[in-house]
Amino acid sequence: MTNLLHARWTQLILGIVCMIMIANLQYGWTLFVLPIDQAHGWGRAAIQVAFTVFVICETWLLPLEGYVIDKIGPRLTVAAGGVCIGGSWVLNGVADSLTLLYVAAALGGLGAGMVYGATVGNALKWFPDRRGLAAGLTAAGFGAGSAVTVVPISNMIASAGYQTAFITFGLIQGVVVLLVGLGLRLPEGRSRHIVPLSPGGMNAARPSPLHDLTRDYGPAAVARTPVFWVMYLMFVLVGAGGLIATAQLSVIATDFGVAKTPVTLFAITMPALTFALSIDRILNGITRPFFGWVSDQIGRENTMFVAFLLEGLGIFALIAVAHDPVLFVVLTGVVFFAWGEIYSLFPATCGDTFGRKFAATNYGLLYTAKGTAALLVPFGSVLREMTGDWLTVLYACAFVNIAAALMAMFVLKPMRRAFIRRSMEEKAQDRIRAAEGRLAA
Repeated sequence: MTNLLHARWTQLILGIVCMIMIANLQYGWTLFVLPIDQAHGWGRAAIQVAFTVFVICETWLLPLEGYVIDKIGPRLTVAAGGVCIGGSWVLNGVADSLTLLYVAAALGGLGAGMVYGATVGNALKWFPDRRGLAAGLTAAGFGAGSAVTVVPISNMIASAGYQTAFITFGLIQGVVVLLVGLGLRLPEGRSRHIVPLSPGGMNAARPSPLHDLTRDYGPAAVARTPVFWVMYLMFVLVGAGGLIATAQLSVIATDFGVAKTPVTLFAITMPALTFALSIDRILNGITRPFFGWVSDQIGRENTMFVAFLLEGLGIFALIAVAHDPVLFVVLTGVVFFAWGEIYSLFPATCGDTFGRKFAATNYGLLYTAKGTAALLVPFGSVLREMTGDWLTVLYACAFVNIAAALMAMFVLKPMRRAFIRRSMEEKAQDRIRAAEGRLAA
């Protein structure tokens, strides 16, 4: 059993299970908003503040949580996260005031951040040779995990009330994360999965597991490097562009007059907006491991260029044909497919660049870009009000994605190559000095 727990694919599966269990905290929330309002009359806007509190706590606390994860390991951190997310939904089920609802949201954000940071960080450490695929599979659990429980939760809300649904699923999710989290382990010592650098070294298309050849950088050192802030800016640009396009999808579909138009694809017929949202759930899970795997084969920046450019061109195409309900569904699928991969490409790139020792902390620092991007989402509505239509908003989303694609190839790629080369030279010098010190002793 011990040997099985120390198998890296076992560790990856355990992390994915934990991520599936926290997916409902973000993606299942929408099912509860109307029933809560009907029960208490607090108003949807006031209730949705709880979701904002959740996202802020999930993203902006992650650097601190990542530091704890790197210090004590993923096992206790994820177990504590399980207690937090279970307690959060139980509190939601008994909340009789907005204050208690907001406290529950903060607790849930804290727990979700613990689980997210620990499982992604652990995947980066166990898979130095396949970081893109490992991070993508782990993130896919969070992106698509709620798809399995949407119907059971909806049915329980209808039959037994939202309070029972919160408490029941909160306890199930919390207990599963607690028990599964206790099986998580860190890789011990030098990984046997390291392979030698290819003849092309860093210039080869396929990323090499460099963590024994480069230095490990803590968050303070990372925050002082220009290459980190280039990645941060790119994360914000792509994150904001995708969040604005997806967050306003229902309004855009209504304004273009296609929201309720029936569309038939793959022998399935449903309203265009419903179809588009359903495709989002599916592609949001598929894109993360797919583009993560691609980046393992052809390089991180090359993959970013393709994905971000595809997103930008997809939005441009959507502008041109948004009045056609079938093309609206197809092209929103393209946009969704080319957006969710940021949650596999950026953690893999961060781990490659700054080492695996502080992988959870460093990605936690980078992940706050999601929170920054979320703060920009309301400007989409402001811009729409100023211009009178969604065209300017969509053009802006397309341009920022194309800008990020160009940055990946012509800014990040040369900067990161030079940074890693210096890191390898410094690590070699450190080893020489250490050897000389041992000889002198």
